[in-house]
Amino acid sequence: MNPQTVKANGIDIAYETFGDDVNPPILLVMGLGTQMLAWPDAMCQALADRGFYVIRFDNRDCGLSTHFDGQRAPSFIDVVVKRQRPPYTIDDMARDTAGLLDALGVDSVHLVGASMGGFIAQTVAIHYPKRVRSLTLIMTSTGNRRVGNPKPAVFSRLTKRRVAQDRTSAQQAAVETFRIIGSKGYAFDEEYMLDLGGRSYDRAYDPAGYLRQLAAIAAQPDRSEQLRRVKVPALVIHGLHDPLVAPSGGLAAAKLLPNAKFVGYAGMGHDLPRELWGDYTMEIASVAERAERAPR
Repeated sequence: MNPQTVKANGIDIAYETFGDDVNPPILLVMGLGTQMLAWPDAMCQALADRGFYVIRFDNRDCGLSTHFDGQRAPSFIDVVVKRQRPPYTIDDMARDTAGLLDALGVDSVHLVGASMGGFIAQTVAIHYPKRVRSLTLIMTSTGNRRVGNPKPAVFSRLTKRRVAQDRTSAQQAAVETFRIIGSKGYAFDEEYMLDLGGRSYDRAYDPAGYLRQLAAIAAQPDRSEQLRRVKVPALVIHGLHDPLVAPSGGLAAAKLLPNAKFVGYAGMGHDLPRELWGDYTMEIASVAERAERAPR
């Protein structure tokens, strides 16, 4: 795929598409420090083959979108206790997402967010309800600090990630990280992870951008009450053995969303194991097709 770039919310956003733009659009929002490449090509193409126009993009401070170089990220704790503000917020990233739709001339989408992308997707659904036809949340939480919390050792790795010195060390870091947070119930695809880590390093490696996004996560509000007002068909997918965002986060979101279905996978951690790509495709397409049949 050849990425393109548009101006959105005052910054550059890089994106790619799959399928025919006359079809109902699905917008994929990725998580912390993770480029759009992490939405597997095969899964994107499978959704396109189901009759959707699939759009994936790089969040700000990631991949080929605008990076906020020169802005230092405060520590996670300093943001949580409100000693310092982050350079930007999840709300800003939601405005980026809505701005991307404006730039592409797309009025509304089936919105899919993974991890931090789920925080962004919820915020879009809350503040721009007319832009969202259906909402799918994968391995994410509500912003309520009583649910979805990581295991302490995993949280420590999240906040103290080593800076890679070259392509090979970036690949090894990706492998090490996903051996910790990934799905223990499915075969670990080291070859795929090495490839993804290498391609991500080649496109744009920015550990400072990762920390700025992490600060935005630390500052996110509790969206629980607002989620009760999101009436579109919704799907919540969560690994029942997720060490980074505990399943209580996804279960809370599914309980709050009035029109939600929860799908939990035993053995799934905080990643998208290859064996489940077909399931994810079927579930996302199913909720989107249900929404397309509903009157708007």
